[in-house]
Amino acid sequence: MATKKYTVTLPEELPEEIRSEVGPGAFSAYVTHAIERQREQDRPGELVAWMQEKHGPVTEAELAVAEAERREIERGFDEHEAQADGREAA
Repeated sequence: MATKKYTVTLPEELPEEIRSEVGPGAFSAYVTHAIERQREQDRPGELVAWMQEKHGPVTEAELAVAEAERREIERGFDEHEAQADGREAA
């Protein structure tokens, strides 16, 4: 992948903390990874905005269905963990 230098302004202590943790040779890789991760986190928001523009805002009923599904998935994970804990103890 081609690279290009950019100038950014950061709080003075932040780059120094990062360099002390990752070493001076890994600073650019660390910053690149952080920016990539932030872009991944921004994308769901962009998707929601696009979907709401195309289909309108999410209704209370749709939110209730989604929340019920989330609780069901969470319950399944909890049951799975409980079973795994039981096997480890046996």
